[in-house]
Amino acid sequence: MMQRDRYSIASPRIHCPPRAAAFARVERSLLRCPWIRGVNSRASSALLLAFGIVAPAMAGDAGALRLHPMFQDHAVLQRDQAIRVWGEARPGDEVTVTLAKSRAKARADASGHWQASLPALKAGGPYTLTASSGDATRSAGDVLVGDVWLCSGQSNMELQVKRTLNSRAEIADADNDRIRMLKVGQKESVAPRYDFALPVQWQKTNPEKVPEFSAACYYFARELQKTIDVPMGLVNSSWGGSRIETWISAEALRKVGGYDDALDVLAQYATDPLAATASWGEVWAKWWHGRPGVAQGDEPWRADYAMGKDWRAAPRELGAWETWGVPELADFNGMLWYRTTLKLTAEQAAQDAVLALGTVDEIDMTWVNGRGVGSAYIGEKREYPLPRGLLHAGDNTLVVNALDTYVYGGITGPSSTRALRFADGSSLPLDGAWRYRIVPIAVGTPPLAPWMSASGKTTLYNGMVAPLGGYGFRGALWYQGESNTGDPVAYRGLLRAYRDDLRAHYGADLPLLVAQLAGYGAASTRPVESGWAELREVQREVVDEDRHSGLAVAIDIGDRYDIHPANKQELGRRLARAARHVVYGEKLPASGPVPLSAKRIDSDGEAVAVAFGDITDGLVAYGAEGPIGFELCGSEAGSCRYAEARIRSKEVVLRAPVANPVRVRYGWADSPVVTLFDGAGLPAGPFEIDIP
Repeated sequence: MMQRDRYSIASPRIHCPPRAAAFARVERSLLRCPWIRGVNSRASSALLLAFGIVAPAMAGDAGALRLHPMFQDHAVLQRDQAIRVWGEARPGDEVTVTLAKSRAKARADASGHWQASLPALKAGGPYTLTASSGDATRSAGDVLVGDVWLCSGQSNMELQVKRTLNSRAEIADADNDRIRMLKVGQKESVAPRYDFALPVQWQKTNPEKVPEFSAACYYFARELQKTIDVPMGLVNSSWGGSRIETWISAEALRKVGGYDDALDVLAQYATDPLAATASWGEVWAKWWHGRPGVAQGDEPWRADYAMGKDWRAAPRELGAWETWGVPELADFNGMLWYRTTLKLTAEQAAQDAVLALGTVDEIDMTWVNGRGVGSAYIGEKREYPLPRGLLHAGDNTLVVNALDTYVYGGITGPSSTRALRFADGSSLPLDGAWRYRIVPIAVGTPPLAPWMSASGKTTLYNGMVAPLGGYGFRGALWYQGESNTGDPVAYRGLLRAYRDDLRAHYGADLPLLVAQLAGYGAASTRPVESGWAELREVQREVVDEDRHSGLAVAIDIGDRYDIHPANKQELGRRLARAARHVVYGEKLPASGPVPLSAKRIDSDGEAVAVAFGDITDGLVAYGAEGPIGFELCGSEAGSCRYAEARIRSKEVVLRAPVANPVRVRYGWADSPVVTLFDGAGLPAGPFEIDIP
C-alpha cells in the first residue's frame, strides 16, 4: 500500500527551468523565458540567484562575503575531525576563517565559492566562528562542538514531537541548551543545489522549538546524551511519503541500474521541461506496451485512436470514480483511462495555453494530441503548459491515465478547476463529454515521473541533502521504507546505494542507523506473504552485512491502525542503543535477540531449533508458555504454517505440520503478533532463514 502523506510536487507550470547545475546553459535557457527577457543584467543575475543556480558572489554584490547557511548562531560542529567551512565571496578574494584558537585561509574561486579547513577540536564551546575578507566580516556565535547527526526518511522520521506519547509533558521538559536542531525545508530540485531553497536555522532545544521537530531524531539524541555526554547537533531532512530513490544522487542511482531513462529525462527537465514531459510520455508508453494483456496498437493517447465498446460515458462532473454508481468502481483501486475532445478556433489554437486539470488522485499521465504534457502526484493541482504548435483548429484530443491505490481515485476536483487557459485571459472549460475505460489490475504500477518531489528520482537528494555540502556528521539515522513496500526486492540495492552514497559524501565509514519498519495493518489469522515483511528482511540483511550499520527493531511498537506509531520515545532509545554499539563501541547488543542458525533436531525432520545470539538476561515469551509468531515453511508457495514454539535456553524449538521444512519465518506479516523478547525487554526482530 502506498503511504498517503500529502505533499507538493514539481510540475512544469512555466516554460522556464526552475534550477540547474550548469550556470551558462541554464542562464541561456532562463533568458529565453518571457518573464525574464528584457531585464537588465543585474536583475537577471538576481533572478538566477533566486533559483539557487548562482552564488551571491556572482551577483556582483559589494557585500558578497557570506558563510553558508549551515554556519549560523547556535550551530554544532562535528568534534574530532577536520572542520570544513565554506561560503561565498567576490572571485579571487582571500577569506580568513577563525574558530577558537584556530585560523585558516581560503581564496574564492572564479564562481565566488571558497572553502577552508580548520583543525579538529574536542567537544566544547561555545565559540564564535568568523569569516573575514577585507573590511567584511561574517560571524556565527554560540557555536558548540560535539556530535552531529543527519536524520532522514519519510513521515515516521518527519513526525513531530507534538504527535508522540505524553507530548505535553515531553515538550514542557524539553529544555536542553546542548541539543541543537536544524530542519531542512521541504523543497525538491531537479539538479543538485549548492544552497537551500528555503531558509534554515539552528535552534536550541526548548519548549517553544521542539514541538515541530522530528521526534525520532530528538528522542534519540536525548537518550544518547545520557551516556555520550557531548553537545548534539541534529539535522532533520525528511519528507512524508518519500521513496528511497528520491534521496540518492543521480550518480549513485545510475550505478544501481534500471534508472537511466528516468535520469536522462530529469536532466532534460532541468533546461527544457516541455520537451522532458514529451520524452517521459514515450518512456511511459514503452512501459505500457510491455504490460501483460496490452494488445498491440492499444494506445489510447494517440489522436487517431478508435475507442471500442469497453469505453463508457463518464459523469459530466467527473469526481472520484467510487461515487459514480458503477459497481466495478465502487471499491476499485487501480487505473482508468479518460478521453475527451476539445474543439478550438484558429485564434485559440495559435495562443500559448495551459491545461488545468484540477486535482487527480493519485498519479496522472496526461497527453494532448498524442504528446505527453505532464504527470504529477496527489495533492497538487495539475497545470501543464502546452508547447506552441501542439494545438490546432478543430478537434484536439485530451487523454488522462489516472492511477489510484487507496480510497478515492480519479480526476476528483470541482469541474470549475478544469479548463484550457489561453494567453489572452480566456479559457475553455473541460466540461465536454468524457469517456473512460477500466484497466485490469494486473497491468501494475506505471513508472513515476522523475521530477516529482517525493516520488521522483534524486529530487530530495538534490534539494535537501546536496546543500549540506561537506558538513561533518557523526552518523546518519534512516527511517524510511513504507513507500517502497511494493517492491522489496529492488529495495536491497537501493538501500545499499543510499548507504554508500552517504559515505561518498560524508566519510567512508559513516555509521548508518536504520529504523526497521514497525507493524501496521490488520493482524493476520494465517501465514501470508507480505511486502512489509520482505522489506524488513532486506533492512535486517543489509545492516547485518556492514559493521558500520545498526538496526533498531520496531515491530512491537507499531500501531495496526496508524502508520505513524506515537511511541517514538522507545524508538529513540533503541536507535541510541544501536549507536552506542556501532558508533561508540560499547560491548552491548545493538538491538535484541538475533537468529544465528536453524537446524533439524529429530529423525523425522519436523522439529527445528533456532539458535539466537545478542541475548541479554535470557529469552522470554510474553503472554503464553511459548513465543508466538514463528512459522515453518516447505519449498512450495503457500506451504508455511504457524509453529508451536518453546524456549530452550538460547534456542527456540519449533514444530508444525510441515513435511521437510526448509525455512523458518518469524513476524512475517504487515502487522504480526510477536512475543519473543529478552530479559532487557528488547524484541527479536522479524526474519526468514533457511534450514540446511
